[in-house]
Amino acid sequence: MTDQFTQSPDRTLDPQDWDGMRQLAHRMVDDGIARLQGLRDGPVWQPMPQDMRVAFAGPVPLGPEPLEDVYADVMAHVLPHAMGNIHPRFWAWYMGSGNLTGAMADFLAAIDGSNLGGGDTGANLVDRQVTDWLRQIMGFPAEASGTLVSGGSMANIIGLMAARNAMAGIDLHHAGLADMPRPLRFYASDQVHNCHMKAMNLLGLGGKALCRIPSDADFRMDVSALQTAIAADRAYGLTPACVIATAGTTNTGAIDNLTALADLCRAEGLWLHVDGCIGALLQIAPYTHDLVDGIERADSLALDLHKGLHAPFDVGCALLRDRRTHRQTFAETAEYLQTTTRGLAAAEFLHDYTLETSRGFRALKIWMMLRHHGVEAFGRIMDQTVAQARYLTSRIMAEPDLTLMAPTATTVICFRHDPGDMAEPALKAHNTEIMLRLQEGGVAVISDTTLRGKHTLRLAICNHRTRTEDLDLLLHEVLRIGHMLLAPDHETRCEPHGS
Repeated sequence: MTDQFTQSPDRTLDPQDWDGMRQLAHRMVDDGIARLQGLRDGPVWQPMPQDMRVAFAGPVPLGPEPLEDVYADVMAHVLPHAMGNIHPRFWAWYMGSGNLTGAMADFLAAIDGSNLGGGDTGANLVDRQVTDWLRQIMGFPAEASGTLVSGGSMANIIGLMAARNAMAGIDLHHAGLADMPRPLRFYASDQVHNCHMKAMNLLGLGGKALCRIPSDADFRMDVSALQTAIAADRAYGLTPACVIATAGTTNTGAIDNLTALADLCRAEGLWLHVDGCIGALLQIAPYTHDLVDGIERADSLALDLHKGLHAPFDVGCALLRDRRTHRQTFAETAEYLQTTTRGLAAAEFLHDYTLETSRGFRALKIWMMLRHHGVEAFGRIMDQTVAQARYLTSRIMAEPDLTLMAPTATTVICFRHDPGDMAEPALKAHNTEIMLRLQEGGVAVISDTTLRGKHTLRLAICNHRTRTEDLDLLLHEVLRIGHMLLAPDHETRCEPHGS
Protein backbone atom coordinates (compact mmCIF):
# COMPACT_ATOMS: atom_id res chain seq x y z
CA MET A 1 0.00 0.00 0.00
CA THR A 2 2.87 2.34 0.80
CA ASP A 3 4.47 1.70 -2.61
CA GLN A 4 1.17 2.27 -4.37
CA PHE A 5 0.76 5.55 -2.51
CA THR A 6 4.24 6.82 -3.33
CA GLN A 7 3.98 5.76 -6.98
CA SER A 8 0.62 7.41 -7.65
CA PRO A 9 0.75 10.36 -10.08
CA ASP A 10 0.88 13.90 -8.69
CA ARG A 11 -2.57 15.39 -8.45
CA THR A 12 -3.76 18.96 -8.90
CA LEU A 13 -7.03 20.85 -8.97
CA ASP A 14 -5.97 22.85 -12.01
CA PRO A 15 -7.91 22.00 -15.19
CA GLN A 16 -6.49 19.43 -17.55
CA ASP A 17 -8.11 21.27 -20.46
CA TRP A 18 -7.17 24.94 -20.06
CA ASP A 19 -8.77 25.96 -23.36
CA GLY A 20 -12.06 24.31 -22.42
CA MET A 21 -12.01 25.99 -19.03
CA ARG A 22 -11.32 29.35 -20.68
CA GLN A 23 -14.30 28.93 -22.99
CA LEU A 24 -16.61 27.98 -20.11
CA ALA A 25 -15.32 30.89 -18.03
CA HIS A 26 -16.05 33.31 -20.87
CA ARG A 27 -19.55 31.87 -21.13
CA MET A 28 -20.07 32.42 -17.38
CA VAL A 29 -19.05 36.06 -17.75
CA ASP A 30 -21.34 36.52 -20.75
CA ASP A 31 -24.24 34.89 -18.91
CA GLY A 32 -23.61 37.05 -15.85
CA ILE A 33 -23.62 40.28 -17.81
CA ALA A 34 -26.74 39.22 -19.71
CA ARG A 35 -28.43 38.50 -16.38
CA LEU A 36 -27.71 42.02 -15.13
CA GLN A 37 -28.86 43.57 -18.39
CA GLY A 38 -32.18 41.73 -18.27
CA LEU A 39 -32.96 42.06 -14.56
CA ARG A 40 -35.87 44.45 -14.99
CA ASP A 41 -37.70 42.05 -17.31
CA GLY A 42 -37.81 39.19 -14.82
CA PRO A 43 -39.41 38.59 -11.44
CA VAL A 44 -37.76 40.04 -8.37
CA TRP A 45 -38.09 36.74 -6.52
CA GLN A 46 -39.83 33.46 -7.12
CA PRO A 47 -40.29 30.41 -4.88
CA MET A 48 -38.57 27.19 -5.84
CA PRO A 49 -40.92 24.34 -6.81
CA GLN A 50 -40.92 21.47 -4.36
CA ASP A 51 -39.80 18.91 -6.94
CA MET A 52 -36.72 21.05 -7.64
CA ARG A 53 -35.82 21.25 -3.95
CA VAL A 54 -35.33 17.48 -3.84
CA ALA A 55 -32.09 17.82 -5.81
CA PHE A 56 -30.57 19.77 -2.91
CA ALA A 57 -30.92 16.84 -0.54
CA GLY A 58 -28.75 14.36 -2.46
CA PRO A 59 -25.69 12.48 -1.17
CA VAL A 60 -22.19 13.93 -1.15
CA PRO A 61 -20.53 13.63 -4.60
CA LEU A 62 -17.60 11.24 -4.23
CA GLY A 63 -16.51 11.28 -7.86
CA PRO A 64 -16.14 14.05 -10.45
CA GLU A 65 -18.66 15.27 -12.99
CA PRO A 66 -18.19 17.65 -15.91
CA LEU A 67 -18.08 21.29 -14.84
CA GLU A 68 -20.42 22.11 -17.74
CA ASP A 69 -23.09 19.95 -16.07
CA VAL A 70 -22.54 21.59 -12.68
CA TYR A 71 -22.81 25.03 -14.26
CA ALA A 72 -26.00 24.00 -16.07
CA ASP A 73 -27.55 23.17 -12.70
CA VAL A 74 -26.50 26.55 -11.33
CA MET A 75 -28.19 28.31 -14.24
CA ALA A 76 -31.33 26.17 -14.11
CA HIS A 77 -31.88 25.76 -10.38
CA VAL A 78 -29.87 28.24 -8.30
CA LEU A 79 -29.74 31.61 -10.02
CA PRO A 80 -33.45 31.75 -10.97
CA HIS A 81 -34.22 31.48 -7.24
CA ALA A 82 -31.85 34.10 -5.89
CA MET A 83 -32.81 36.51 -3.10
CA GLY A 84 -33.43 39.21 -5.70
CA ASN A 85 -31.65 42.08 -3.95
CA ILE A 86 -29.89 43.06 -7.18
CA HIS A 87 -33.28 43.62 -8.86
CA PRO A 88 -34.53 47.24 -9.22
CA ARG A 89 -37.69 46.47 -7.22
CA PHE A 90 -36.11 44.76 -4.25
CA TRP A 91 -36.75 46.96 -1.19
CA ALA A 92 -37.11 44.46 1.66
CA TRP A 93 -34.03 44.25 3.82
CA TYR A 94 -31.55 47.08 3.51
CA MET A 95 -28.60 45.38 1.85
CA GLY A 96 -27.52 46.95 -1.44
CA SER A 97 -27.73 45.73 -5.01
CA GLY A 98 -24.14 44.95 -5.99
CA ASN A 99 -22.30 46.09 -9.09
CA LEU A 100 -20.39 44.52 -11.95
CA THR A 101 -17.01 46.09 -11.17
CA GLY A 102 -17.14 44.67 -7.66
CA ALA A 103 -18.14 41.25 -8.95
CA MET A 104 -15.21 41.14 -11.35
CA ALA A 105 -12.93 42.28 -8.55
CA ASP A 106 -14.11 39.39 -6.37
CA PHE A 107 -13.10 37.00 -9.14
CA LEU A 108 -9.65 38.58 -9.36
CA ALA A 109 -9.31 38.53 -5.58
CA ALA A 110 -10.11 34.82 -5.53
CA ILE A 111 -7.53 34.19 -8.25
CA ASP A 112 -4.96 36.21 -6.27
CA GLY A 113 -5.79 34.04 -3.26
CA SER A 114 -3.98 36.19 -0.70
CA ASN A 115 -4.75 35.81 2.99
CA LEU A 116 -5.10 39.34 4.33
CA GLY A 117 -4.08 38.37 7.84
CA GLY A 118 -0.64 39.71 7.01
CA GLY A 119 2.28 39.66 4.62
CA ASP A 120 4.18 42.21 2.56
CA THR A 121 1.93 41.97 -0.51
CA GLY A 122 0.10 44.16 -2.97
CA ALA A 123 -3.13 42.97 -1.39
CA ASN A 124 -1.96 44.23 2.01
CA LEU A 125 -1.27 47.68 0.56
CA VAL A 126 -4.68 47.76 -1.14
CA ASP A 127 -6.39 46.83 2.13
CA ARG A 128 -4.57 49.53 4.06
CA GLN A 129 -5.28 52.13 1.38
CA VAL A 130 -8.99 51.28 1.31
CA THR A 131 -9.37 51.63 5.07
CA ASP A 132 -7.48 54.93 4.91
CA TRP A 133 -9.79 56.16 2.13
CA LEU A 134 -12.76 55.27 4.31
CA ARG A 135 -11.16 57.08 7.24
CA GLN A 136 -10.84 60.21 5.09
CA ILE A 137 -14.36 59.88 3.70
CA MET A 138 -15.84 59.74 7.21
CA GLY A 139 -13.76 62.64 8.53
CA PHE A 140 -11.76 60.61 11.05
CA PRO A 141 -8.31 61.91 12.13
CA ALA A 142 -5.01 60.74 10.66
CA GLU A 143 -4.25 58.64 13.76
CA ALA A 144 -7.44 56.60 13.28
CA SER A 145 -7.41 53.04 11.98
CA GLY A 146 -9.77 50.65 10.30
CA THR A 147 -10.33 47.03 9.47
CA LEU A 148 -12.43 45.32 6.83
CA VAL A 149 -14.83 42.67 8.10
CA SER A 150 -17.72 40.59 6.82
CA GLY A 151 -20.39 43.24 7.33
CA GLY A 152 -22.08 45.64 9.70
CA SER A 153 -22.72 43.21 12.55
CA MET A 154 -19.05 42.29 12.81
CA ALA A 155 -18.01 45.94 12.39
CA ASN A 156 -20.22 46.81 15.37
CA ILE A 157 -18.72 43.98 17.41
CA ILE A 158 -15.19 45.24 16.65
CA GLY A 159 -16.08 48.74 17.85
CA LEU A 160 -17.93 47.54 20.95
CA MET A 161 -15.13 45.18 21.94
CA ALA A 162 -12.68 48.10 21.79
CA ALA A 163 -15.12 50.17 23.86
CA ARG A 164 -15.44 47.40 26.45
CA ASN A 165 -11.67 47.01 26.82
CA ALA A 166 -11.02 50.75 26.92
CA MET A 167 -13.66 51.39 29.58
CA ALA A 168 -13.19 48.28 31.74
CA GLY A 169 -10.71 49.86 34.14
CA ILE A 170 -8.53 46.72 33.99
CA ASP A 171 -6.49 44.93 31.32
CA LEU A 172 -8.90 42.43 29.84
CA HIS A 173 -6.06 40.71 27.99
CA HIS A 174 -5.06 39.16 31.28
CA ALA A 175 -7.98 39.63 33.67
CA GLY A 176 -11.59 38.58 33.24
CA LEU A 177 -14.85 40.47 33.38
CA ALA A 178 -15.37 39.20 36.91
CA ASP A 179 -12.30 41.19 37.96
CA MET A 180 -13.82 44.52 36.93
CA PRO A 181 -14.55 46.79 39.90
CA ARG A 182 -18.08 47.54 38.63
CA PRO A 183 -20.23 46.16 35.80
CA LEU A 184 -20.21 48.14 32.56
CA ARG A 185 -23.32 49.72 31.14
CA PHE A 186 -23.96 50.37 27.43
CA TYR A 187 -26.83 52.53 26.10
CA ALA A 188 -28.79 52.44 22.85
CA SER A 189 -32.23 53.47 21.70
CA ASP A 190 -35.16 51.06 21.62
CA GLN A 191 -34.70 51.06 17.83
CA VAL A 192 -31.17 49.57 17.94
CA HIS A 193 -30.29 46.65 15.65
CA ASN A 194 -30.36 43.23 17.28
CA CYS A 195 -26.67 42.63 16.48
CA HIS A 196 -25.91 44.76 19.54
CA MET A 197 -27.74 42.34 21.80
CA LYS A 198 -25.65 39.57 20.25
CA ALA A 199 -22.55 41.66 20.88
CA MET A 200 -23.36 42.02 24.58
CA ASN A 201 -23.52 38.25 24.93
CA LEU A 202 -20.47 37.62 22.77
CA LEU A 203 -18.45 40.11 24.84
CA GLY A 204 -19.49 38.38 28.06
CA LEU A 205 -21.44 41.36 29.34
CA GLY A 206 -24.91 39.85 29.11
CA GLY A 207 -28.09 41.34 27.75
CA LYS A 208 -28.76 43.34 30.91
CA ALA A 209 -25.62 45.39 30.22
CA LEU A 210 -27.47 47.12 27.35
CA CYS A 211 -29.89 49.78 28.54
CA ARG A 212 -32.58 50.49 25.96
CA ILE A 213 -33.38 54.20 25.94
CA PRO A 214 -36.86 55.27 24.73
CA SER A 215 -37.05 56.93 21.32
CA ASP A 216 -38.98 60.11 20.59
CA ALA A 217 -41.80 60.71 18.11
CA ASP A 218 -39.27 60.61 15.26
CA PHE A 219 -37.83 57.28 16.52
CA ARG A 220 -34.56 58.94 17.61
CA MET A 221 -32.92 58.30 20.96
CA ASP A 222 -34.30 60.60 23.66
CA VAL A 223 -31.15 62.39 24.85
CA SER A 224 -32.80 63.62 28.04
CA ALA A 225 -33.86 60.08 28.95
CA LEU A 226 -30.31 58.93 28.24
CA GLN A 227 -28.88 61.50 30.67
CA THR A 228 -31.32 60.35 33.34
CA ALA A 229 -30.36 56.68 32.81
CA ILE A 230 -26.63 57.44 33.03
CA ALA A 231 -27.07 59.34 36.31
CA ALA A 232 -29.23 56.57 37.76
CA ASP A 233 -26.71 53.86 36.84
CA ARG A 234 -23.84 55.80 38.38
CA ALA A 235 -25.83 56.23 41.57
CA TYR A 236 -26.53 52.49 41.60
CA GLY A 237 -22.82 51.66 41.35
CA LEU A 238 -22.57 50.72 37.68
CA THR A 239 -20.00 52.09 35.22
CA PRO A 240 -21.58 53.90 32.26
CA ALA A 241 -19.22 52.98 29.43
CA CYS A 242 -20.58 53.48 25.93
CA VAL A 243 -23.42 55.10 24.02
CA ILE A 244 -24.42 53.30 20.83
CA ALA A 245 -25.86 55.87 18.46
CA THR A 246 -27.62 54.78 15.29
CA ALA A 247 -27.18 56.57 11.99
CA GLY A 248 -30.11 55.00 10.19
CA THR A 249 -32.28 52.62 12.21
CA THR A 250 -33.44 49.42 10.58
CA ASN A 251 -37.11 49.99 11.39
CA THR A 252 -37.53 53.54 10.08
CA GLY A 253 -34.14 54.88 8.92
CA ALA A 254 -34.07 57.42 11.76
CA ILE A 255 -30.76 59.04 12.66
CA ASP A 256 -30.01 59.81 16.30
CA ASN A 257 -28.85 63.33 17.18
CA LEU A 258 -25.17 62.55 16.73
CA THR A 259 -23.92 66.00 17.71
CA ALA A 260 -25.88 66.02 20.96
CA LEU A 261 -24.74 62.49 21.78
CA ALA A 262 -21.12 63.37 21.05
CA ASP A 263 -21.39 66.36 23.38
CA LEU A 264 -22.94 64.21 26.10
CA CYS A 265 -20.29 61.49 25.79
CA ARG A 266 -17.50 64.02 26.01
CA ALA A 267 -19.04 65.61 29.11
CA GLU A 268 -19.70 62.24 30.78
CA GLY A 269 -16.44 60.55 29.75
CA LEU A 270 -18.19 57.83 27.73
CA TRP A 271 -17.20 56.08 24.53
CA LEU A 272 -19.36 56.97 21.51
CA HIS A 273 -19.94 54.16 19.05
CA VAL A 274 -22.01 54.85 15.95
CA ASP A 275 -23.81 52.09 14.10
CA GLY A 276 -23.73 53.69 10.68
CA CYS A 277 -24.55 50.63 8.61
CA ILE A 278 -27.55 52.26 6.93
CA GLY A 279 -26.87 55.98 6.97
CA ALA A 280 -23.21 56.73 7.65
CA LEU A 281 -22.25 57.02 3.99
CA LEU A 282 -24.67 59.92 3.61
CA GLN A 283 -21.46 61.70 4.61
CA ILE A 284 -20.44 61.63 0.93
CA ALA A 285 -23.84 62.81 -0.38
CA PRO A 286 -23.68 66.33 -1.86
CA TYR A 287 -27.12 67.45 -0.61
CA THR A 288 -28.03 65.28 2.38
CA HIS A 289 -24.71 64.89 4.20
CA ASP A 290 -25.95 67.18 6.99
CA LEU A 291 -28.21 64.33 8.15
CA VAL A 292 -25.14 62.71 9.75
CA ASP A 293 -23.46 65.81 11.16
CA GLY A 294 -21.35 64.83 14.15
CA ILE A 295 -20.57 61.31 12.95
CA GLU A 296 -16.89 62.22 12.58
CA ARG A 297 -16.73 62.66 16.39
CA ALA A 298 -17.37 58.99 17.12
CA ASP A 299 -14.77 56.87 18.93
CA SER A 300 -15.75 53.95 16.73
CA LEU A 301 -17.94 53.62 13.66
CA ALA A 302 -19.46 50.64 11.85
CA LEU A 303 -19.90 50.83 8.07
CA ASP A 304 -21.67 48.38 5.79
CA LEU A 305 -20.06 48.69 2.36
CA HIS A 306 -22.45 46.35 0.58
CA LYS A 307 -25.13 48.91 1.44
CA GLY A 308 -23.98 52.47 0.72
CA LEU A 309 -21.30 51.45 -1.79
CA HIS A 310 -23.27 48.54 -3.29
CA ALA A 311 -20.28 46.22 -3.02
CA PRO A 312 -21.01 42.53 -3.63
CA PHE A 313 -21.35 40.57 -0.40
CA ASP A 314 -19.57 40.58 1.84
CA VAL A 315 -17.64 43.57 3.19
CA GLY A 316 -17.99 45.98 6.08
CA CYS A 317 -15.58 48.27 7.90
CA ALA A 318 -14.90 49.25 11.50
CA LEU A 319 -13.17 52.60 12.02
CA LEU A 320 -11.61 53.52 15.36
CA ARG A 321 -10.44 56.98 16.32
CA ASP A 322 -7.40 55.73 18.29
CA ARG A 323 -5.16 53.26 16.42
CA ARG A 324 -3.30 52.31 19.60
CA THR A 325 -6.51 51.36 21.41
CA HIS A 326 -7.66 49.46 18.34
CA ARG A 327 -4.51 47.37 18.12
CA GLN A 328 -4.25 46.75 21.87
CA THR A 329 -7.76 45.29 21.82
CA PHE A 330 -7.00 42.58 19.26
CA ALA A 331 -3.25 41.99 18.93
CA GLU A 332 -1.85 38.77 20.37
CA THR A 333 1.72 37.48 20.09
CA ALA A 334 2.64 34.07 18.69
CA GLU A 335 6.04 32.54 18.02
CA TYR A 336 4.94 31.56 14.52
CA LEU A 337 3.76 35.08 13.65
CA GLN A 338 6.72 37.44 14.00
CA THR A 339 7.35 40.46 11.81
CA THR A 340 10.74 40.86 10.14
CA THR A 341 12.57 43.74 8.51
CA ARG A 342 12.77 41.87 5.19
CA GLY A 343 10.84 39.17 3.37
CA LEU A 344 7.17 38.26 3.38
CA ALA A 345 6.62 39.11 7.06
CA ALA A 346 8.05 42.63 6.74
CA ALA A 347 4.59 44.27 6.78
CA GLU A 348 2.28 44.92 9.72
CA PHE A 349 -0.04 42.00 10.45
CA LEU A 350 -3.57 43.17 9.64
CA HIS A 351 -5.11 40.52 11.89
CA ASP A 352 -3.85 42.58 14.84
CA TYR A 353 -6.88 44.83 14.28
CA THR A 354 -9.64 42.26 14.08
CA LEU A 355 -10.83 38.85 15.29
CA GLU A 356 -9.97 37.00 12.09
CA THR A 357 -6.51 35.65 11.34
CA SER A 358 -7.66 34.34 7.96
CA ARG A 359 -9.12 37.18 5.92
CA GLY A 360 -10.14 37.25 2.28
CA PHE A 361 -9.10 39.99 -0.14
CA ARG A 362 -12.30 42.00 0.41
CA ALA A 363 -10.49 45.27 -0.20
CA LEU A 364 -9.94 44.76 -3.92
CA LYS A 365 -13.57 45.30 -4.89
CA ILE A 366 -13.78 48.54 -2.89
CA TRP A 367 -10.46 49.72 -4.33
CA MET A 368 -11.54 49.01 -7.90
CA MET A 369 -15.07 50.37 -7.44
CA LEU A 370 -13.92 53.67 -5.93
CA ARG A 371 -11.33 54.13 -8.65
CA HIS A 372 -13.71 53.15 -11.45
CA HIS A 373 -16.76 55.19 -10.36
CA GLY A 374 -15.28 57.76 -7.97
CA VAL A 375 -16.63 58.62 -4.53
CA GLU A 376 -18.81 61.38 -5.99
CA ALA A 377 -20.87 58.88 -7.98
CA PHE A 378 -21.74 56.93 -4.84
CA GLY A 379 -22.62 60.17 -3.05
CA ARG A 380 -25.02 61.14 -5.82
CA ILE A 381 -26.67 57.72 -5.57
CA MET A 382 -27.14 58.27 -1.83
CA ASP A 383 -28.90 61.56 -2.61
CA GLN A 384 -30.93 59.83 -5.31
CA THR A 385 -32.28 57.19 -2.93
CA VAL A 386 -33.22 59.84 -0.35
CA ALA A 387 -35.04 61.79 -3.08
CA GLN A 388 -36.88 58.62 -4.15
CA ALA A 389 -37.93 57.97 -0.56
CA ARG A 390 -39.29 61.48 -0.25
CA TYR A 391 -41.14 61.11 -3.56
CA LEU A 392 -42.75 57.86 -2.46
CA THR A 393 -43.68 59.40 0.89
CA SER A 394 -45.47 62.26 -0.85
CA ARG A 395 -47.38 59.78 -3.03
CA ILE A 396 -48.40 57.73 0.02
CA MET A 397 -49.63 60.81 1.86
CA ALA A 398 -51.76 61.76 -1.15
CA GLU A 399 -53.55 58.38 -1.22
CA PRO A 400 -56.64 58.18 1.05
CA ASP A 401 -56.29 54.40 1.51
CA LEU A 402 -52.61 54.52 2.49
CA THR A 403 -51.24 55.61 5.86
CA LEU A 404 -47.67 56.72 6.57
CA MET A 405 -46.65 54.97 9.79
CA ALA A 406 -43.43 56.87 10.62
CA PRO A 407 -41.61 60.00 9.47
CA THR A 408 -39.34 59.33 6.50
CA ALA A 409 -35.91 60.38 7.75
CA THR A 410 -33.68 58.80 5.11
CA THR A 411 -34.49 55.95 2.72
CA VAL A 412 -36.82 53.72 4.75
CA ILE A 413 -40.56 54.23 4.29
CA CYS A 414 -43.14 52.68 6.62
CA PHE A 415 -46.75 52.64 5.47
CA ARG A 416 -49.76 50.38 5.14
CA HIS A 417 -52.97 49.95 3.24
CA ASP A 418 -55.68 51.15 5.59
CA PRO A 419 -59.17 51.38 4.08
CA GLY A 420 -60.68 52.20 7.49
CA ASP A 421 -62.92 50.33 9.91
CA MET A 422 -60.42 47.47 10.39
CA ALA A 423 -59.07 46.40 13.78
CA GLU A 424 -55.31 46.05 14.24
CA PRO A 425 -55.19 42.23 13.91
CA ALA A 426 -57.21 42.42 10.69
CA LEU A 427 -55.01 45.23 9.36
CA LYS A 428 -51.92 43.13 10.05
CA ALA A 429 -53.34 40.12 8.22
CA HIS A 430 -54.52 42.32 5.34
CA ASN A 431 -51.15 44.04 4.83
CA THR A 432 -49.17 40.85 5.32
CA GLU A 433 -51.18 39.30 2.50
CA ILE A 434 -50.43 42.30 0.29
CA MET A 435 -46.72 41.91 1.01
CA LEU A 436 -46.73 38.18 0.28
CA ARG A 437 -48.65 38.58 -2.98
CA LEU A 438 -46.21 41.22 -4.14
CA GLN A 439 -43.34 38.82 -3.41
CA GLU A 440 -44.94 35.70 -4.86
CA GLY A 441 -46.06 37.57 -7.96
CA GLY A 442 -42.49 38.71 -8.58
CA VAL A 443 -43.59 42.36 -8.84
CA ALA A 444 -41.66 43.73 -5.86
CA VAL A 445 -40.13 42.54 -2.61
CA ILE A 446 -40.84 44.61 0.50
CA SER A 447 -40.81 43.60 4.16
CA ASP A 448 -42.76 44.46 7.29
CA THR A 449 -42.17 45.40 10.90
CA THR A 450 -44.02 46.53 14.00
CA LEU A 451 -43.81 50.10 15.28
CA ARG A 452 -45.10 50.64 18.81
CA GLY A 453 -47.58 47.84 18.53
CA LYS A 454 -48.77 48.61 15.00
CA HIS A 455 -47.94 46.45 12.01
CA THR A 456 -46.55 48.25 8.99
CA LEU A 457 -45.20 47.52 5.57
CA ARG A 458 -41.58 48.58 5.24
CA LEU A 459 -39.75 49.62 2.11
CA ALA A 460 -35.99 50.28 2.21
CA ILE A 461 -34.48 51.88 -0.90
CA CYS A 462 -30.86 50.80 -1.20
CA ASN A 463 -30.76 50.10 -4.91
CA HIS A 464 -28.94 52.07 -7.58
CA ARG A 465 -31.13 50.44 -10.24
CA THR A 466 -34.43 51.71 -8.86
CA ARG A 467 -36.33 54.26 -10.97
CA THR A 468 -39.28 56.46 -10.13
CA GLU A 469 -41.57 54.33 -12.31
CA ASP A 470 -40.69 51.32 -10.14
CA LEU A 471 -42.07 53.13 -7.11
CA ASP A 472 -45.18 54.12 -9.03
CA LEU A 473 -45.70 50.48 -9.99
CA LEU A 474 -45.38 49.44 -6.36
CA LEU A 475 -48.08 51.82 -5.18
CA HIS A 476 -50.34 50.80 -8.04
CA GLU A 477 -49.97 47.13 -7.08
CA VAL A 478 -50.42 47.75 -3.34
CA LEU A 479 -53.67 49.58 -4.00
CA ARG A 480 -54.83 47.04 -6.57
CA ILE A 481 -54.13 44.03 -4.35
CA GLY A 482 -55.52 45.81 -1.28
CA HIS A 483 -58.80 46.61 -3.01
CA MET A 484 -58.96 43.12 -4.52
CA LEU A 485 -58.61 41.51 -1.08
CA LEU A 486 -61.60 43.50 0.11
CA ALA A 487 -63.74 42.37 -2.82
CA PRO A 488 -66.06 39.33 -2.62
CA ASP A 489 -63.85 37.32 -5.01
CA HIS A 490 -60.66 38.07 -3.08
CA GLU A 491 -59.32 34.54 -3.58
CA THR A 492 -58.09 35.61 -7.03
CA ARG A 493 -54.31 35.73 -6.97
CA CYS A 494 -52.07 38.19 -8.83
CA GLU A 495 -50.28 36.95 -11.91
CA PRO A 496 -46.50 36.48 -11.64
CA HIS A 497 -44.56 39.40 -13.07
CA GLY A 498 -42.95 38.61 -16.38
CA SER A 499 -45.17 35.57 -17.02
